[in-house]
Amino acid sequence: MKFVFKSFGCQMNKLDTALVTSALTEAGFDLTENVKEANVVLINTCSVRRHAEQRVLSHLGHLKHIKRARPDLVVAVIGCMAQRLGDKLLEHEAVNIVCGPAQIPQIPGLLTGAIEQKKKKLAITGKIRRPTPNAQADALERFESAADSSDKQIPGQAFVRVMRGCDKFCTYCIVPYVRGPEVSRPPEAIISQIKNLANEGIKQVTLLGQAVNSYEYKTGEKTYSLADLLAMVSNVEGIEWVKFVTNYPAEKFLDDILQVMADSPKVCPYLHIPVQSGSDKILRAMNRRYTASEYLGLLDRARDIVPDIAIAGDFIVGFPGETKEDFQATVELLHKAKYRNCFIFKYSPRPGTTADKRLEDNIPADVKQRRNVELLAEQEKISDELSRSFLDKEVTVLVEGPSKKPHLDSADNAGNPQLIGRTATDYIVVFNGPTLLAGDFAKVKITKTSPLTLFGQLI
Repeated sequence: MKFVFKSFGCQMNKLDTALVTSALTEAGFDLTENVKEANVVLINTCSVRRHAEQRVLSHLGHLKHIKRARPDLVVAVIGCMAQRLGDKLLEHEAVNIVCGPAQIPQIPGLLTGAIEQKKKKLAITGKIRRPTPNAQADALERFESAADSSDKQIPGQAFVRVMRGCDKFCTYCIVPYVRGPEVSRPPEAIISQIKNLANEGIKQVTLLGQAVNSYEYKTGEKTYSLADLLAMVSNVEGIEWVKFVTNYPAEKFLDDILQVMADSPKVCPYLHIPVQSGSDKILRAMNRRYTASEYLGLLDRARDIVPDIAIAGDFIVGFPGETKEDFQATVELLHKAKYRNCFIFKYSPRPGTTADKRLEDNIPADVKQRRNVELLAEQEKISDELSRSFLDKEVTVLVEGPSKKPHLDSADNAGNPQLIGRTATDYIVVFNGPTLLAGDFAKVKITKTSPLTLFGQLI
């Protein structure tokens, strides 16, 4: 049996895709990239933005036509959209299986059942905000620990989930309602998993959580924080770089985390810490529990403790009630924050969220688009300035592999292809070099820059 995987959404989804792929391979399925030769199509879905769900529905429409010629093709929809829509999604003509994030250990069995019994299968959490039953939690932990979470597309790197769910309840966000309450994994299980990855040649691990700095695990009289976990991961032999995403702008543990970053050469000086708006009025409407000045204070402390830190942020423009003055406050915060890069999104109401229930989506689409373009343009200027500071400097990168797009003149490079790598501060670096460097570290001298990419020569 062959399967093809299509994944949408965040790094948490990418991790789930890697885990399920590993489990299916272990169960005797073969991965293919060609849907024409696949017996099974899996779609890992995202519900954070409407556009992501529309892309899934468009993909299902295409599969519906394929299934008319190949009725035995099994289509499984998993992830956040599966949990949100449940049996409504199962009614789709193309869909055979709907499986929520908490049920992914069941996927091999669900596929086998659907193939043999020719029946549709539904596996989601009935009451998502209730604590996970022990049996299900144990199954998730076993699945997480046993399956291979390394990204086969990026040699030498792996994602490791340290916690599931979210308790922040930002009014625009669907995550608490599709991934459930926050649950931190036991540190010994995380470290054991990372040791196994290191033994397989993994050099960089990225610790994942919806609000990863909220990690907290109590055992006996000891309470482990993310700072404790980072220090433990840094001691794993073979692991050279440790990253963690995404952080919630809160006082809790942040100074301790930054101090570990300053003290350990393995903890990368990179902090992704979304703000979403520069207006205190909009932040309150979003249920973000800080003010713009408090957020900027966190960034100042981060730079005091880790002077070479690179900071990334997120914004949502066009949130209900956002005035010109509110947007201007966002522009001003962007300039003060001096992000290395920033992810900027137009607000889209998500069914089931507080904002969708209580607030009118009253910002016209053209205004959202204009604000999105303006904020991106301002960020590009900042990114360009920061990138220029790397000219003629040497950087260390972890090489990911061949660059998908040709950026540099390949002449006089001994026939070496263009490679792509990332610095510890998450800058993308393109250079010519042998493909055998993929998964290893290399030194590159920067000869040219753009807002989002550094270009250089292998040393």
